[in-house]
Amino acid sequence: MSLENRIGQHVPSVTFRVLENNQWKDVTTDDLFKNKTVVVFSLPGAFTPTCSSTHLPRYNELAPVFKENGVDDIICVSVNDTFVMNEWGKDLHAENITLIPDGNGEFTDGMGMLVSKKEIGFGDRSWRYSMLVKDGVIEQQFIEPNEPGDPFKVSDADTMMNHINPEAAERPFATVFSKPGCPFCLKAKEMLKEHHIQFEEIELGKGISNRSLRAVTGQLTWPQVFISGNHIGGADDLEKYLAK
Repeated sequence: MSLENRIGQHVPSVTFRVLENNQWKDVTTDDLFKNKTVVVFSLPGAFTPTCSSTHLPRYNELAPVFKENGVDDIICVSVNDTFVMNEWGKDLHAENITLIPDGNGEFTDGMGMLVSKKEIGFGDRSWRYSMLVKDGVIEQQFIEPNEPGDPFKVSDADTMMNHINPEAAERPFATVFSKPGCPFCLKAKEMLKEHHIQFEEIELGKGISNRSLRAVTGQLTWPQVFISGNHIGGADDLEKYLAK
């Protein structure tokens, strides 16, 4: 299997068929890359373990940092159809990623990254890689080593970010344990938004109970906020933390 680096070359010219708002739409590589700085990462398949647990989520998490460092868009390409890619994006809340279905494998084949996964019933899929593309020209490319299985060593978001700007500062990320109708929970979420801190919300009755809140935080009051792994506390505690 030959996996050639294509730095300095143009991306393949391909038209993708995507479904947006229940309407079919043609998206060309010019639409995606012309006059833009774009990070692309490609992977074997939607809903597969490494792709879902690490590869896509980390790019989604670092998207604001990429944009602060001159990246206009982050594109995920996979040899899947548009229905699968759309559902995968919803499932992972990948609002910062443009998911492109290379259903016929034309783009992946043009990149020289189409490989056979027939031994596991996948047919032809993409080898895992990432690249930085400026106005349609590949400036940098990180290709996973030609090893058995599905290596994941160099196409990750942190490697790409380190290439673009080794000094880039990662923004904090928050988790808010909340319950419906709680005004203090609403206050905490509004404060996070005002300070441009991304957060996920874990709501009472949707994956957490009063008992589990106490087990995790040692508290029984709502909300409870964590930032970058540190327990901040309730809305008043958050306000003091952000004031610093």
